[in-house]
Amino acid sequence: MSGKVLISGAGIAGCCLAWWLERYGYSVTIVEQAPEPRRGGYVIDFWGLGFDVAERMGLLDDLRRRDLQIHEFRVVDDDGRTTASLNQSALQGLTKGRLMSLQRSAVALGLYAAIKDRVAVRFDDSVDDLSEAADAVDVRFRAGGTGRYDLVFGADGLHSAVRRAAFGDEPGVERYLGFRVAAFSAPGYGHRDPHIYVTYAKPGRQIWRVTLNDDACVFLLVVAEADPEALPAHDAASQKLALERLFADAAWEAKEVLAALDDATDLYFDRVSQIELPAWSKGRVALLGDACACPSLLAGEGSSMAMAEAYTLAGELHVAGGDHLAAFPAYEQQLRPYVQRKQKAARGFAAQFVPSTAAGLWLRNLSLKTVTALGLSSLLFRSQLRDPLKLVSYEQ
Repeated sequence: MSGKVLISGAGIAGCCLAWWLERYGYSVTIVEQAPEPRRGGYVIDFWGLGFDVAERMGLLDDLRRRDLQIHEFRVVDDDGRTTASLNQSALQGLTKGRLMSLQRSAVALGLYAAIKDRVAVRFDDSVDDLSEAADAVDVRFRAGGTGRYDLVFGADGLHSAVRRAAFGDEPGVERYLGFRVAAFSAPGYGHRDPHIYVTYAKPGRQIWRVTLNDDACVFLLVVAEADPEALPAHDAASQKLALERLFADAAWEAKEVLAALDDATDLYFDRVSQIELPAWSKGRVALLGDACACPSLLAGEGSSMAMAEAYTLAGELHVAGGDHLAAFPAYEQQLRPYVQRKQKAARGFAAQFVPSTAAGLWLRNLSLKTVTALGLSSLLFRSQLRDPLKLVSYEQ
Protein backbone atom coordinates (compact mmCIF):
# COMPACT_ATOMS: atom_id res chain seq x y z
CA MET A 1 0.00 0.00 0.00
CA SER A 2 1.22 3.47 -0.82
CA GLY A 3 -0.29 6.67 0.44
CA LYS A 4 0.62 10.14 1.61
CA VAL A 5 0.32 10.56 5.36
CA LEU A 6 1.01 13.27 7.93
CA ILE A 7 2.10 12.57 11.50
CA SER A 8 1.93 15.40 14.04
CA GLY A 9 4.64 14.92 16.66
CA ALA A 10 8.26 13.76 16.40
CA GLY A 11 8.33 12.07 19.78
CA ILE A 12 8.29 8.38 20.62
CA ALA A 13 4.83 7.59 19.21
CA GLY A 14 5.24 9.69 16.06
CA CYS A 15 8.71 8.48 15.08
CA CYS A 16 7.82 4.86 15.77
CA LEU A 17 4.69 5.13 13.61
CA ALA A 18 6.71 6.83 10.86
CA TRP A 19 9.23 3.96 10.86
CA TRP A 20 6.58 1.29 10.39
CA LEU A 21 4.46 3.21 7.87
CA GLU A 22 7.50 3.98 5.72
CA ARG A 23 8.43 0.29 5.88
CA TYR A 24 4.95 -0.56 4.56
CA GLY A 25 5.33 1.80 1.61
CA TYR A 26 3.74 5.03 2.78
CA SER A 27 5.11 8.49 1.99
CA VAL A 28 5.46 10.03 5.44
CA THR A 29 5.76 13.63 6.61
CA ILE A 30 6.23 14.51 10.28
CA VAL A 31 5.41 17.98 11.59
CA GLU A 32 6.87 18.94 14.98
CA GLN A 33 6.27 22.19 16.84
CA ALA A 34 9.70 22.17 18.52
CA PRO A 35 12.57 23.69 16.51
CA GLU A 36 14.65 20.51 16.79
CA PRO A 37 14.43 17.01 18.29
CA ARG A 38 13.54 17.30 21.95
CA ARG A 39 16.10 16.45 24.61
CA GLY A 40 15.85 16.04 28.36
CA GLY A 41 12.89 14.49 30.14
CA TYR A 42 12.64 12.20 33.11
CA VAL A 43 13.96 8.65 33.41
CA ILE A 44 11.68 5.75 32.49
CA ASP A 45 11.81 1.99 32.91
CA PHE A 46 11.58 0.61 29.37
CA TRP A 47 10.27 -2.94 29.06
CA GLY A 48 7.31 -4.99 27.85
CA LEU A 49 5.65 -4.36 24.51
CA GLY A 50 7.79 -1.34 23.68
CA PHE A 51 10.93 -3.39 24.27
CA ASP A 52 9.54 -6.00 21.87
CA VAL A 53 8.80 -3.36 19.23
CA ALA A 54 12.30 -1.88 19.57
CA GLU A 55 13.75 -5.37 19.09
CA ARG A 56 11.78 -5.83 15.86
CA MET A 57 13.10 -2.46 14.69
CA GLY A 58 16.72 -3.43 15.44
CA LEU A 59 17.15 -0.63 18.00
CA LEU A 60 18.10 -2.55 21.13
CA ASP A 61 21.88 -2.22 20.75
CA ASP A 62 21.58 1.57 20.46
CA LEU A 63 19.26 1.79 23.47
CA ARG A 64 21.47 -0.48 25.59
CA ARG A 65 24.32 1.98 25.14
CA ARG A 66 22.10 4.58 26.84
CA ASP A 67 20.90 2.29 29.64
CA LEU A 68 21.47 3.82 33.09
CA GLN A 69 21.29 0.38 34.77
CA ILE A 70 19.32 1.51 37.81
CA HIS A 71 19.44 -1.03 40.63
CA GLU A 72 18.15 0.87 43.67
CA PHE A 73 15.33 3.22 44.64
CA ARG A 74 16.54 5.23 47.67
CA VAL A 75 14.58 7.58 49.94
CA VAL A 76 16.58 10.19 51.87
CA ASP A 77 15.76 12.60 54.69
CA ASP A 78 16.58 16.29 55.18
CA ASP A 79 20.25 15.44 55.82
CA GLY A 80 20.60 13.00 52.94
CA ARG A 81 20.53 9.90 55.13
CA THR A 82 18.82 6.82 53.68
CA THR A 83 15.46 6.21 55.36
CA ALA A 84 14.19 3.50 53.02
CA SER A 85 15.34 1.73 49.89
CA LEU A 86 14.21 -0.86 47.41
CA ASN A 87 16.51 -3.09 45.39
CA GLN A 88 15.33 -3.07 41.79
CA SER A 89 17.44 -6.01 40.65
CA ALA A 90 14.29 -8.10 40.96
CA LEU A 91 12.99 -6.27 37.89
CA GLN A 92 15.76 -7.70 35.74
CA GLY A 93 14.98 -11.22 36.91
CA LEU A 94 11.26 -10.88 36.33
CA THR A 95 11.76 -9.49 32.82
CA LYS A 96 14.62 -11.91 32.03
CA GLY A 97 16.91 -8.96 31.39
CA ARG A 98 14.50 -7.28 28.99
CA LEU A 99 14.40 -3.97 30.85
CA MET A 100 16.36 -0.74 30.60
CA SER A 101 16.32 2.54 32.53
CA LEU A 102 16.49 5.34 29.99
CA GLN A 103 15.98 9.06 29.82
CA ARG A 104 12.74 9.47 27.87
CA SER A 105 14.46 11.56 25.22
CA ALA A 106 17.00 8.77 24.66
CA VAL A 107 14.20 6.59 23.30
CA ALA A 108 12.78 9.44 21.21
CA LEU A 109 16.19 10.38 19.80
CA GLY A 110 16.98 6.76 18.96
CA LEU A 111 13.73 6.48 17.03
CA TYR A 112 14.30 9.82 15.31
CA ALA A 113 17.76 8.76 14.18
CA ALA A 114 16.21 5.65 12.64
CA ILE A 115 13.74 7.64 10.47
CA LYS A 116 15.27 11.07 9.82
CA ASP A 117 16.76 10.05 6.45
CA ARG A 118 13.69 8.09 5.38
CA VAL A 119 10.81 10.54 5.92
CA ALA A 120 10.22 14.28 5.60
CA VAL A 121 10.33 16.23 8.87
CA ARG A 122 9.08 19.82 9.34
CA PHE A 123 10.30 21.35 12.59
CA ASP A 124 9.04 24.54 14.22
CA ASP A 125 5.55 24.02 12.85
CA SER A 126 2.27 22.33 13.80
CA VAL A 127 -1.23 21.56 12.60
CA ASP A 128 -3.41 24.65 12.85
CA ASP A 129 -6.59 23.23 11.38
CA LEU A 130 -7.81 20.36 9.22
CA SER A 131 -10.89 19.39 7.24
CA GLU A 132 -11.78 16.05 5.75
CA ALA A 133 -12.86 15.71 2.14
CA ALA A 134 -14.27 12.55 0.56
CA ASP A 135 -10.89 11.01 -0.15
CA ALA A 136 -8.31 13.10 1.76
CA VAL A 137 -7.61 15.43 4.67
CA ASP A 138 -6.74 19.06 3.99
CA VAL A 139 -4.34 20.49 6.58
CA ARG A 140 -3.48 24.11 7.32
CA PHE A 141 -0.17 24.63 9.12
CA ARG A 142 0.61 27.20 11.79
CA ALA A 143 3.71 28.45 9.96
CA GLY A 144 1.70 28.94 6.77
CA GLY A 145 0.89 26.73 3.85
CA THR A 146 -1.41 23.77 3.40
CA GLY A 147 -1.19 20.11 2.47
CA ARG A 148 -3.48 17.27 1.40
CA TYR A 149 -2.97 13.82 2.86
CA ASP A 150 -4.66 10.45 2.63
CA LEU A 151 -4.44 10.00 6.41
CA VAL A 152 -3.46 12.21 9.37
CA PHE A 153 -2.17 10.93 12.71
CA GLY A 154 -1.99 12.83 15.98
CA ALA A 155 1.00 11.74 18.03
CA ASP A 156 1.38 15.19 19.57
CA GLY A 157 0.86 14.52 23.25
CA LEU A 158 -1.44 15.54 26.04
CA HIS A 159 -2.29 18.88 24.40
CA SER A 160 -2.70 17.44 20.90
CA ALA A 161 -3.36 19.96 18.14
CA VAL A 162 -4.71 17.19 15.89
CA ARG A 163 -7.15 16.04 18.57
CA ARG A 164 -8.40 19.58 19.03
CA ALA A 165 -8.75 20.15 15.28
CA ALA A 166 -10.46 16.83 14.53
CA PHE A 167 -12.52 16.25 17.68
CA GLY A 168 -13.01 19.77 19.00
CA ASP A 169 -12.68 20.82 22.62
CA GLU A 170 -14.98 18.17 24.04
CA PRO A 171 -15.54 18.55 27.80
CA GLY A 172 -14.25 15.83 30.09
CA VAL A 173 -11.56 14.57 27.71
CA GLU A 174 -8.73 15.44 30.12
CA ARG A 175 -8.87 13.92 33.61
CA TYR A 176 -6.53 15.84 35.92
CA LEU A 177 -4.86 13.65 38.56
CA GLY A 178 -3.89 16.34 41.06
CA PHE A 179 -0.19 16.88 40.35
CA ARG A 180 2.15 19.19 38.50
CA VAL A 181 5.45 17.82 37.25
CA ALA A 182 8.71 19.39 36.10
CA ALA A 183 11.77 17.70 34.60
CA PHE A 184 15.17 19.09 33.64
CA SER A 185 18.81 18.06 33.39
CA ALA A 186 21.86 19.66 34.97
CA PRO A 187 25.37 19.15 33.55
CA GLY A 188 28.15 19.13 36.11
CA TYR A 189 25.85 18.71 39.10
CA GLY A 190 27.94 18.18 42.23
CA HIS A 191 26.21 15.13 43.74
CA ARG A 192 26.32 11.80 41.96
CA ASP A 193 24.86 8.41 42.83
CA PRO A 194 25.23 6.27 39.71
CA HIS A 195 22.59 3.58 39.12
CA ILE A 196 20.30 4.89 41.88
CA TYR A 197 17.00 6.76 41.92
CA VAL A 198 17.36 9.14 44.86
CA THR A 199 14.20 10.79 46.16
CA TYR A 200 13.48 13.37 48.83
CA ALA A 201 10.02 14.49 49.89
CA LYS A 202 8.10 17.02 51.90
CA PRO A 203 4.33 16.66 52.26
CA GLY A 204 2.87 17.27 48.82
CA ARG A 205 6.24 17.81 47.14
CA GLN A 206 8.95 15.47 45.92
CA ILE A 207 12.31 15.60 44.13
CA TRP A 208 13.84 12.69 42.22
CA ARG A 209 17.47 12.73 41.11
CA VAL A 210 19.10 10.30 38.68
CA THR A 211 22.75 10.38 37.61
CA LEU A 212 23.22 10.10 33.84
CA ASN A 213 26.10 8.34 32.11
CA ASP A 214 27.92 11.61 31.40
CA ASP A 215 28.57 14.35 33.98
CA ALA A 216 24.89 15.34 34.23
CA CYS A 217 21.95 14.54 36.49
CA VAL A 218 18.27 14.62 35.62
CA PHE A 219 15.63 15.82 38.06
CA LEU A 220 11.91 15.25 38.41
CA LEU A 221 9.99 17.63 40.68
CA VAL A 222 6.38 16.83 41.54
CA VAL A 223 3.88 18.97 43.44
CA ALA A 224 0.39 18.01 44.62
CA GLU A 225 -2.04 20.67 43.43
CA ALA A 226 -5.83 20.39 43.49
CA ASP A 227 -6.44 23.14 40.92
CA PRO A 228 -5.65 22.01 37.35
CA GLU A 229 -5.45 25.65 36.24
CA ALA A 230 -2.85 26.60 38.87
CA LEU A 231 0.03 26.42 36.43
CA PRO A 232 2.43 29.30 35.86
CA ALA A 233 2.63 30.96 32.47
CA HIS A 234 4.10 28.98 29.61
CA ASP A 235 7.42 30.82 29.62
CA ALA A 236 10.28 29.02 31.36
CA ALA A 237 11.19 31.99 33.58
CA SER A 238 7.74 32.03 35.20
CA GLN A 239 7.80 28.27 35.64
CA LYS A 240 11.19 28.38 37.32
CA LEU A 241 10.03 31.10 39.72
CA ALA A 242 6.98 29.02 40.64
CA LEU A 243 9.13 25.96 41.39
CA GLU A 244 11.55 28.02 43.45
CA ARG A 245 8.66 29.24 45.61
CA LEU A 246 7.20 25.76 45.99
CA PHE A 247 10.51 24.21 47.12
CA ALA A 248 11.94 27.20 49.00
CA ASP A 249 11.62 25.54 52.42
CA ALA A 250 12.87 22.10 51.34
CA ALA A 251 16.09 20.67 52.76
CA TRP A 252 18.46 17.98 51.44
CA GLU A 253 19.98 19.31 48.17
CA ALA A 254 17.01 21.53 47.35
CA LYS A 255 18.99 24.78 47.17
CA GLU A 256 21.49 23.20 44.78
CA VAL A 257 18.70 21.66 42.72
CA LEU A 258 17.01 25.05 42.39
CA ALA A 259 20.31 26.67 41.44
CA ALA A 260 20.68 24.06 38.70
CA LEU A 261 17.10 24.70 37.64
CA ASP A 262 17.90 28.38 37.15
CA ASP A 263 20.44 27.46 34.44
CA ALA A 264 18.36 24.68 32.84
CA THR A 265 17.59 24.99 29.13
CA ASP A 266 15.42 21.87 28.77
CA LEU A 267 12.74 22.44 31.41
CA TYR A 268 9.50 20.49 30.95
CA PHE A 269 6.58 21.63 33.14
CA ASP A 270 3.01 20.38 32.89
CA ARG A 271 0.06 18.95 34.77
CA VAL A 272 -0.35 15.21 35.30
CA SER A 273 -3.48 14.15 33.45
CA GLN A 274 -5.07 11.33 31.52
CA ILE A 275 -6.93 11.53 28.20
CA GLU A 276 -10.22 9.66 27.86
CA LEU A 277 -11.93 9.68 24.47
CA PRO A 278 -14.98 7.75 23.26
CA ALA A 279 -13.05 6.89 20.08
CA TRP A 280 -9.42 7.17 18.99
CA SER A 281 -10.21 7.95 15.37
CA LYS A 282 -12.57 10.04 13.32
CA GLY A 283 -12.76 9.55 9.59
CA ARG A 284 -9.25 9.64 8.15
CA VAL A 285 -7.70 10.96 11.37
CA ALA A 286 -6.36 8.69 14.14
CA LEU A 287 -4.65 9.41 17.45
CA LEU A 288 -2.01 7.50 19.36
CA GLY A 289 0.24 7.86 22.38
CA ASP A 290 -0.63 10.54 24.91
CA ALA A 291 -2.88 12.27 22.38
CA CYS A 292 -5.57 9.64 22.91
CA ALA A 293 -4.50 7.19 25.58
CA CYS A 294 -2.34 9.07 28.05
CA PRO A 295 -2.04 6.89 31.17
CA SER A 296 0.13 9.57 32.87
CA LEU A 297 3.53 9.01 34.42
CA LEU A 298 1.79 7.45 37.45
CA ALA A 299 0.99 4.38 35.36
CA GLY A 300 4.49 3.73 34.07
CA GLU A 301 5.11 2.09 30.70
CA GLY A 302 3.71 5.09 28.80
CA SER A 303 6.57 5.16 26.29
CA SER A 304 6.33 1.42 25.80
CA MET A 305 2.58 1.64 25.22
CA ALA A 306 3.07 4.45 22.70
CA MET A 307 5.40 2.22 20.68
CA ALA A 308 2.95 -0.68 20.88
CA GLU A 309 0.18 1.60 19.64
CA ALA A 310 2.32 2.85 16.74
CA TYR A 311 3.29 -0.70 15.76
CA THR A 312 -0.30 -1.93 15.95
CA LEU A 313 -1.80 1.04 14.09
CA ALA A 314 0.67 0.70 11.22
CA GLY A 315 0.28 -3.08 11.17
CA GLU A 316 -3.51 -2.97 11.00
CA LEU A 317 -3.32 -0.52 8.10
CA HIS A 318 -0.89 -2.85 6.37
CA VAL A 319 -3.03 -5.98 6.64
CA ALA A 320 -6.16 -3.99 5.71
CA GLY A 321 -4.51 -2.80 2.50
CA GLY A 322 -4.73 0.80 3.64
CA ASP A 323 -8.46 0.65 4.43
CA HIS A 324 -8.63 2.99 7.41
CA LEU A 325 -12.30 2.16 8.03
CA ALA A 326 -11.22 -1.38 8.91
CA ALA A 327 -7.80 -0.65 10.38
CA PHE A 328 -8.60 2.11 12.85
CA PRO A 329 -11.31 0.20 14.78
CA ALA A 330 -9.12 -2.94 14.83
CA TYR A 331 -6.22 -0.95 16.29
CA GLU A 332 -8.41 0.51 19.01
CA GLN A 333 -10.12 -2.79 19.80
CA GLN A 334 -6.77 -4.42 20.48
CA LEU A 335 -5.37 -1.76 22.78
CA ARG A 336 -8.20 0.16 24.46
CA PRO A 337 -8.95 -2.43 27.23
CA TYR A 338 -5.26 -2.58 28.16
CA VAL A 339 -4.92 1.21 28.23
CA GLN A 340 -8.04 1.58 30.37
CA ARG A 341 -6.67 -0.91 32.93
CA LYS A 342 -3.41 1.03 33.10
CA GLN A 343 -5.28 4.31 33.55
CA LYS A 344 -7.43 2.88 36.33
CA ALA A 345 -4.37 1.53 38.14
CA ALA A 346 -2.69 4.94 37.89
CA ARG A 347 -5.69 6.67 39.43
CA GLY A 348 -5.60 4.20 42.32
CA PHE A 349 -1.90 4.91 42.86
CA ALA A 350 -2.28 8.71 42.81
CA ALA A 351 -2.69 9.13 46.59
CA GLN A 352 0.55 7.19 47.21
CA PHE A 353 2.57 8.92 44.50
CA VAL A 354 3.39 12.06 46.49
CA PRO A 355 1.86 11.72 49.98
CA SER A 356 0.30 14.99 51.11
CA THR A 357 0.98 14.52 54.84
CA ALA A 358 3.92 13.64 57.05
CA ALA A 359 2.03 10.56 58.19
CA GLY A 360 1.57 9.48 54.58
CA LEU A 361 5.29 9.83 53.91
CA TRP A 362 6.10 7.82 57.04
CA LEU A 363 3.71 5.05 55.98
CA ARG A 364 5.17 4.89 52.46
CA ASN A 365 8.71 4.60 53.81
CA LEU A 366 7.63 1.96 56.31
CA SER A 367 6.06 -0.04 53.47
CA LEU A 368 9.30 0.09 51.49
CA LYS A 369 11.31 -1.02 54.52
CA THR A 370 8.93 -3.90 55.13
CA VAL A 371 9.09 -5.09 51.54
CA THR A 372 12.88 -5.00 51.64
CA ALA A 373 13.16 -6.68 55.05
CA LEU A 374 10.85 -9.53 54.05
CA GLY A 375 12.44 -10.00 50.65
CA LEU A 376 9.17 -9.28 48.85
CA SER A 377 10.54 -7.13 46.02
CA SER A 378 9.84 -9.76 43.39
CA LEU A 379 6.29 -10.22 44.62
CA LEU A 380 5.72 -6.45 44.58
CA PHE A 381 7.01 -6.02 41.05
CA ARG A 382 5.45 -9.15 39.57
CA SER A 383 1.95 -7.68 39.40
CA GLN A 384 3.25 -4.41 37.93
CA LEU A 385 5.18 -6.24 35.21
CA ARG A 386 2.35 -8.49 34.14
CA ASP A 387 1.77 -7.65 30.48
CA PRO A 388 -1.33 -9.45 29.19
CA LEU A 389 -0.90 -8.37 25.57
CA LYS A 390 1.30 -9.92 22.91
CA LEU A 391 2.31 -8.24 19.70
CA VAL A 392 0.56 -9.45 16.57
CA SER A 393 2.86 -10.38 13.69
CA TYR A 394 1.87 -8.30 10.67
CA GLU A 395 4.71 -9.31 8.35
CA GLN A 396 4.24 -12.75 6.84
